[in-house]
Amino acid sequence: MRLQLARWQVDCRTAETAVLLLSELVTNAVCHGRVPPGRQIGTRFTLDAGCLRIEVADANDDLPHPRIAGEDDESGRGLALVDALADDWGTYRRANGIGKCVWVRLRLPPDRG
Repeated sequence: MRLQLARWQVDCRTAETAVLLLSELVTNAVCHGRVPPGRQIGTRFTLDAGCLRIEVADANDDLPHPRIAGEDDESGRGLALVDALADDWGTYRRANGIGKCVWVRLRLPPDRG
């Protein structure tokens, strides 16, 4: 991802945020997606109209919902982090009927090279 973002001339701050968001979404898919053997987690990122979009898909149909983590909880803050860092995010069920996709969108600075 870092290489492609550099090719697209995405600024360092946005690129680091994008990598962190991708990491969080993939971690959520691995830990909570209950991906059965033989299924994969898919990632995709696109650049269009001054926005970077990151998608992570898994085979679990359950859509994620933010929750409030307790002070001593070791997990449960991932979607709060996504909500804080992304300009927009959401979920949808995949058209093929298997699983879901979680996506985030980051607006690029207007002075982007």
